[in-house]
Amino acid sequence: MLLNYQPPINPYLTIIYRDEDIVVCDKPSGLLSVRGKARAHQDSLQFRCELVWPNIGVVHRLDMGTSGIMMMALNRNSLSHLSKQFQQRTTQKTYIADIWGRPAQNSGTVELPLIVDWPKRPRQKVCFETGKSAITHWKLIDSDSNANHSRVQLTPITGRSHQLRVHMAELGYPIIGDKFYAKGDALLASSRLHLHAHKLSVLHPRTNEILTFESPIPF
Repeated sequence: MLLNYQPPINPYLTIIYRDEDIVVCDKPSGLLSVRGKARAHQDSLQFRCELVWPNIGVVHRLDMGTSGIMMMALNRNSLSHLSKQFQQRTTQKTYIADIWGRPAQNSGTVELPLIVDWPKRPRQKVCFETGKSAITHWKLIDSDSNANHSRVQLTPITGRSHQLRVHMAELGYPIIGDKFYAKGDALLASSRLHLHAHKLSVLHPRTNEILTFESPIPF
């Protein structure tokens, strides 16, 4: 249940790229990817795109707190083609995050199975018995010796809900501003989640050309 949902209005809709088959948007933090069930939660990237393209199709989603690249389809063939790419994990996705703490290593891989934590949903949790496989590669980009946070590049191999957020928290380096998995100073360090979908590469559904889109980091 979203309490006091106040999605950002300005800019209302940022388009990175558009042709006759796809639309690539830059979603702001605080905006739902798709409509919620409640009437007060209808405003979303999906809703705003449908005002321009009524038959637009949702291909994938970002968490409400996550900003960055989100792609949608403008026809059925594109929706089917792109959805298969995401399901078969042939897309390439790169996220940038600010984490609390400074890892001793410069890179690594997290393999921890995830499942919804029903009493606390939409939170997810690690479960080796019933969880689904989840794999994340991470790489340290920058670490300020005078601060308590670091910037990392995150590459999800799987696409589980909250995967990047849970995996970094389980490493002991929660993402700054994460209202679900950060605590104390890590939570209070920012009013928004410092997780951004920075780059996305896909095959164009009509031409099969490799397309790569980037969104500037807003934090």
